[in-house]
Amino acid sequence: RQALRSVAGPEVDFARAEREYQLYVGVLRGKLGLQVLELPADESLPDCVFVEDAAVVCEETALLTRPGAPSRRKEVEAMKKVLESLNLNIVEMVDENATLDGGDVLFTGREFFVGLSRRTNQRGAEILADTFKDYAVSTVPVHDALHLKSFCSMAGPNLIAIGSSEAAQKALKTMQQMSDHRYDKLTVPDDAAANCVYLNIPSKGHVLLHRAPEEYPESAKVFEKLKDHMLIPIANTELEKVDGALTCCSVLINKTSEL
Repeated sequence: RQALRSVAGPEVDFARAEREYQLYVGVLRGKLGLQVLELPADESLPDCVFVEDAAVVCEETALLTRPGAPSRRKEVEAMKKVLESLNLNIVEMVDENATLDGGDVLFTGREFFVGLSRRTNQRGAEILADTFKDYAVSTVPVHDALHLKSFCSMAGPNLIAIGSSEAAQKALKTMQQMSDHRYDKLTVPDDAAANCVYLNIPSKGHVLLHRAPEEYPESAKVFEKLKDHMLIPIANTELEKVDGALTCCSVLINKTSEL
């Protein structure tokens, strides 16, 4: 009831949200064999399930963000503790003029695209560029959506999944103009379904968590064309009511050591 939402809508069914979340964690841990660290719930922070916004991790460096919504700033404290336990190089965003949500950060494996949205500003993007100096960082204006990844994500090593809305297509055009690299694109009818979780797991190959057919049947048909991927449909009906997407609920860290 208290989580932020960009549009008024039906109330979240908490029991169902919990079942969907447990399925998500179960896929990562049980089906894919990943090590999963769960942050403790904080009842004073209703958006804390969306851990992606609190940190951007690339290789051995973790940038702790400064979320655009003031009510979410304390979420970073729990994230800091767990990232420190993994012995990552921690960079804190302390500039009070900067805002950055991880949901606005698309890392392609080659470069970063940072959405300039209601939650992320130019100064936040500059600090990210200073933190990850080995990679090009381009900014993309985000209109009619909460975050850049509200309508796009990586669906493969060189493949950008993108929604069909005017706002999504405009952002994709900007990304194509900004980049020296040519990406393949996978266009899906529904913006929300363009947010998927791609993993390259040594024992499993290309893995893609995408929205379930009962939620977005036409978009699911598009994902089913990816014959080289292990496709895992996951429902996210409840968290979507409060602007949550599949990437929002985890921060992927490539570490071989025991967590």
